[in-house]
Formats: sequence, structure tokens, C-alpha cells
Amino acid sequence: MSGLRHYRKNNSVYNPFREIENFERNFFGDPFKFFEGSIDEFKTDVKDEGDHFLLEADLPGFDKDDIHLDIKNDILTISAERHSEHEEEDKKGKYIRCERSYGCYKRDFDLSGIRADEIKAKYKDGVLKLKLPKKAEETTVSHRLEIE
Repeated sequence: MSGLRHYRKNNSVYNPFREIENFERNFFGDPFKFFEGSIDEFKTDVKDEGDHFLLEADLPGFDKDDIHLDIKNDILTISAERHSEHEEEDKKGKYIRCERSYGCYKRDFDLSGIRADEIKAKYKDGVLKLKLPKKAEETTVSHRLEIE
């Protein structure tokens, strides 16, 4: 793919749309950059279910064993890594085009209001679901002090 882009940039034939394409590429970024290297994030939804939050993360194409949940200093890190066949097969020259993403996904979440020791996790059909129980709200006790 990068060879194709390089060819288009060095093409000496007049292209009246080249300036528009360059503007769009600079403004919106390279639309094919997603397919190069690794992926930094995945999409999540977080719902407030009253006594807990429900976090749903889209992680399609992963085995459960490739997903890791780590907690350190009230930070939950969800990470997953996908390896591609083309890493080995590419050496044999069989791939003409490889667009499926691979690499490392990683997101961090603040657990300061969560009972971390009670988190429950399930993974099914490419969706990771975490039940995050809320800590009980601390009630502030107030009273008046007498002056001697």
C-alpha cells in the first residue's frame, strides 16, 4: 500500500485533484494509517446501573487468553494482543494485501470509586463485560464543637 501512495505522489502527470487530496490527507489524516502497525485503543461503553457500572469493551477476534486485566494503584488496564499470520507468511510472499488489524490494544480506567476486589469479568462474542461495583458513598458526619 505504501508503494502505491509513493507512486501517486511522484506521478508527474497533472492531476487537478492532487491539491484537494493533499489537503484532505493533511486535515483528516491518512485513512490507511489504521492498517499500519498496532492499534492503540478499542471502543467501550460504560453504563451506570445504580450499585455498579457496566463496562463493555469491543475486542472482536481475540481469544480470552489474549486479554489481560491488571489493577495497580486504582488503575485498571485492559490490554489485548493479536498476532497476524502474515508476520510469518509474508516472508514466503503469499500475501498480496493485508488489511486486517493486528497489534496491541490498551486502555486505562480509574477505579478510585470502585470496589476493585469485587470486579467480575466475562468475555463472549467479541465483547468484554466488566461489572464494577461502586464503593459505598461516605457519609460526612458533622457536629458542632463547643468553645470553652
